[in-house]
Amino acid sequence: MVLARLRVSAMLCVLLAAVPAMAADDAVPIDADPLAAVLDAAEALAPLETVSIAVEGEVIAERGYRDHRVTSPTNIKSASKAVLSALVGIAIDKGVLEGTDQPVAALLEADLPREPDPRMADVTVGHLLSMQAGLGSTSGPNYGAWVGSRNWVRAALARPFEADPGGPMIYSTGSSHLLSAILTRATGRSTLSLANEWLGPLEGFAIAGWDRDPQGIYMGGNQMAMSPRALLAFGELYRLGGVTPSGERLLSAEWIEESWARRTRSRFSGDGYGYGWFLRRIGGEDVRFAWGFGGQMLYIVPARGLTVAMTSDANMPSARTGHRDDLHRLLADIIAALPPAVAAEPDAAPDAASDAEGQEAALGAQEAAVRLAGDTPPAEAASEGL
Repeated sequence: MVLARLRVSAMLCVLLAAVPAMAADDAVPIDADPLAAVLDAAEALAPLETVSIAVEGEVIAERGYRDHRVTSPTNIKSASKAVLSALVGIAIDKGVLEGTDQPVAALLEADLPREPDPRMADVTVGHLLSMQAGLGSTSGPNYGAWVGSRNWVRAALARPFEADPGGPMIYSTGSSHLLSAILTRATGRSTLSLANEWLGPLEGFAIAGWDRDPQGIYMGGNQMAMSPRALLAFGELYRLGGVTPSGERLLSAEWIEESWARRTRSRFSGDGYGYGWFLRRIGGEDVRFAWGFGGQMLYIVPARGLTVAMTSDANMPSARTGHRDDLHRLLADIIAALPPAVAAEPDAAPDAASDAEGQEAALGAQEAAVRLAGDTPPAEAASEGL
């Protein structure tokens, strides 16, 4: 099982008593209402492929729809930005990077434009994490040209400034890719190698595939393959404050707190955004979530001890089709279906970061242009622009 078994409430044990044993490769069926009814109804969401639910570290339900399996790797798209954020946090904890206030110009000096905008000197690691670098986006209609360029790092740094660093959120996978380049150059190792070492002790976590740019740098914040169970395991690391179920600390609690602090908000939806994580209220609870094109979702509901991974068709948009909102509603239904005894203390006052509508118009087409297995036509890349 992906997650180590932890103690749960007596009421949750009653719920689990209805679960028959299954082979490790199969999703765990839940025959007890009302959660079973919620998951049964979810099959009507045509793009939805899998759902995995853990409460206090216990996987209480998993479903694979239309022959999809929770053990099979899938492209998690921009949900991988949360993984990259974790690697940056670990790099800071280890002293590889100075901190989020560290300017990036010196770290990427070899790829800066010949006459860079003076504002480039003000861009920090934190700005890249929170999508506040001020550089024009490489996403949406610009994505196809960006990934078609000879040097993705130089192309991202060559984008014109549209705002001052620290200003409004400008969603750009190019910004997160710069972080991957920074990690690679600061350590002399690939980002995948760092992930395998730094997150490898987490039981169940594994990256099954990851695209690279023409220089061999692993793509920052997109085109990463991971099984739903591996994604759930990663979410549990954050829910547990950076400690694995076996008790080993991989990530500082301070980094998780910083990552979940609202630093900006989407101009498309109003959702809060921290360091690779979106923030909003769902089902009456404060929720932190990582989100990838098509509906690749990792939800964490701290007040409920709840972690939920959902994967969907990675080749179809989810914002303009309404699928993203369907997934938010599905999470709300899951929250409502859990026995009250499963919940922790009543939720505190909602933080300012988590009070708005969802966000994928800002993610849209930038991840549609390239599939893990190959390229998508440029026209599709611009079909859901920013």
